[in-house]
Amino acid sequence: MTVQIYAHRGSSSHYAEHTRAAYLQALADGADGVECDLRLSADGALVLLHDEDVDRTSNGTGKVAELTLAQLRALDFSSWHGAEIPSAFGTVATQLLTLPELLTILAGAGRPVGLALEFKYGATFNPELIDATLQALRLHGWDQKSSNAGFINVSFMSFHPDAMTYLARQVSAGQLCQLLEEVDVEDVREELEVGPIVGHTMAFFIRRTMAEAEKLVDDGVAQLAGPGVEYLRANPENAARWLAAGRTLRVWTVDSAEDLQLCLDAHVAQVTSNRPAEIRALLENYPARQNTQLDLDAM
Repeated sequence: MTVQIYAHRGSSSHYAEHTRAAYLQALADGADGVECDLRLSADGALVLLHDEDVDRTSNGTGKVAELTLAQLRALDFSSWHGAEIPSAFGTVATQLLTLPELLTILAGAGRPVGLALEFKYGATFNPELIDATLQALRLHGWDQKSSNAGFINVSFMSFHPDAMTYLARQVSAGQLCQLLEEVDVEDVREELEVGPIVGHTMAFFIRRTMAEAEKLVDDGVAQLAGPGVEYLRANPENAARWLAAGRTLRVWTVDSAEDLQLCLDAHVAQVTSNRPAEIRALLENYPARQNTQLDLDAM
């Protein structure tokens, strides 16, 4: 079985997530595609950042939406990871990427590469981020019908059902990936730093959103199903139903032999990993190493 490997925020186990170095390493690792999160800066630049603020992944502080591109470029987004950046991968000052810059990097690979774009939303959906992204893609030669920009094949992802529904008016269902997660109350409480009552309330609303998301996959609005590993483990019947209906499974975030085995058993076609080179090595040696566990500390 051929499994495509998408590098999660680049080869983010080797270099800081979403950086130039992480994406160049992903291409060197032979990743079939890369995944990134998009946010808009205060002056409308499409920047590759996961969090709502820059506190975790830079030496600065503040919300991405309140900082200009120039202010963001003045921050160090790579040193927190601790990996020294080779000169061929740029300097600390050049690690923050915009979407057009990532497209240029991927075009330079000279081979077909998948690009999975994730749109982050809270409770409220706003089409501004999607509209800006589609416009940037068009300026880079993106063809709406094929979803190709040269050698780059673009797919679109979100947890938010309204984002998928909005995208479905402009993008084919085969390029839409509805993300799905297993909802655990304690995880919600820990992530949001809230008490039990608020935690249960938030978990209820997230589960309701996930039910809407599952229906979009059932109905074929999104023909890429994007469950997390824990969702796949907890809901194998959903994955089997979608597979039987002709959906493609793209599972995140697969970093161990155990999780890879789960995906292979479920006939998953695409996996997203922080460690694309290591997952590639496991696949190449399958089934000889199918029962081994990656030594994450040694990699």
